[in-house]
Amino acid sequence: MWAIIKKEVKSYFLTPIGYVFIGLFLAMCSVFFYLDVIQYGSVQFEYMYYSAATILTFIIPILTMRMFAEERKNGTEQLLFTSPRSITSIVFGKFLSAAFVMLIAELFTLVYLAILFYFGTPHIQTVLTTILGFFMLSLAYISFGMFASSITENQIIAGVVTIGFFIITWFLPNFSTELTSFSLINMFNKFPSGLIALEEIAMYLTFTALFIILTIIVLQRKKSIK
Repeated sequence: MWAIIKKEVKSYFLTPIGYVFIGLFLAMCSVFFYLDVIQYGSVQFEYMYYSAATILTFIIPILTMRMFAEERKNGTEQLLFTSPRSITSIVFGKFLSAAFVMLIAELFTLVYLAILFYFGTPHIQTVLTTILGFFMLSLAYISFGMFASSITENQIIAGVVTIGFFIITWFLPNFSTELTSFSLINMFNKFPSGLIALEEIAMYLTFTALFIILTIIVLQRKKSIK
């Protein structure tokens, strides 16, 4: 699996994909940092993440839409299926490489935190729980984006399906309060309050594991057919 991770991480940074993703993420975070924190003279770093959570919907597909769709389109999918590595290790390798890029992007936001420490004293527990929640949300998004990429050979379709699904989850609470716990972005809202939201962490981990498993099942079935 380590070989897969190294290969995928290199592919992100030997092409513009990784830089475009991190650049867009930081550009939008900079905007939200100014609008939600600096403009109000606040040292509450977590306010930036409230807004940044919404942009994940539109930029996570940059990381995920090519994962398997590109392999199928380029005809290299068969090489994966005949590889001595298991489908499970391939899926986890691709998932962890995207998670690594996301982690790098999130670590860059600590620059904003350093700026706030210069002017005041942010609440460090709230900062840490917010960063944790944001990363858990990111992992859930990556897992679904990877699944969407596994069911089509068209990267654009994979991206549109991913964005469409995330937007639908935004509005689930509008249909029923019982569906609030299935809204990924709503689950994030407790973290910027400084609460270690164990129920939300469990939901994120379950969601992430579910779509990793579904991706493995999809690829296993394709492998058996071929």
